[in-house]
Amino acid sequence: MVRKLMIGIAICALSVCMASAQTTTAEVLLETTAGNIRIALYDETPLHRDNFLKLTKEHEYDSLLFHRVIKDFMIQGGDIKSRHAQPGQRLGSGSYDYTVEAEFRLPGIFHRRGAVAMAREGDRTNPERRSSSTQFYIVWGRKYSEAQLDRIQERLDATTQGAVKLTPEMKEVYKTVGGTPHLDGQYTVFGEVMEGMDVLERIQQSQTDPNDRPLEDIRILKATVTKGIDK
Repeated sequence: MVRKLMIGIAICALSVCMASAQTTTAEVLLETTAGNIRIALYDETPLHRDNFLKLTKEHEYDSLLFHRVIKDFMIQGGDIKSRHAQPGQRLGSGSYDYTVEAEFRLPGIFHRRGAVAMAREGDRTNPERRSSSTQFYIVWGRKYSEAQLDRIQERLDATTQGAVKLTPEMKEVYKTVGGTPHLDGQYTVFGEVMEGMDVLERIQQSQTDPNDRPLEDIRILKATVTKGIDK
């Protein structure tokens, strides 16, 4: 009984620690054909927050598809060419001709399940790891063992020149909640899902074609700023 109580206290303390790692004053509601997803945007990543709010207010995300879905990994949307895409059309190249400076905020903000992050071009053409103007993804991921996280740390050491270290707190989340730790320090996380994890789970299980596009279109019907300055 005492042991169970202590474990419960430890998990609670971890949750408080993680919750205090970021602040949110803006929220966006994504009304999709699969259900609603409400996301909060972090004040610690103001460039990404403000860019996403601007695009939302200008209705740029309305009618766009979740064009890339990978089970146990993530769902991706924001391709501006997807609004009028034909069945089977390959997507993923549609963004505006600007990028957003990377805003990595480790160890407090990372790729836990439900994290919202921006896609980007690869390191070869984008060594500064600047984000796409419009394309974003929402993490589902999976849970990892300690041994698996150790191997991922070795990969991170190589890809980030030792700059990214998985802390004990991060590891605990990846072991108990899940996520995509191999993306930390390489793609900017700027928000998290507040409501609609069941919708995220359903979407990531979609049947897809060889290009990871869902066989049945999953569309953002409307994106609305529901909380924020000058909403």
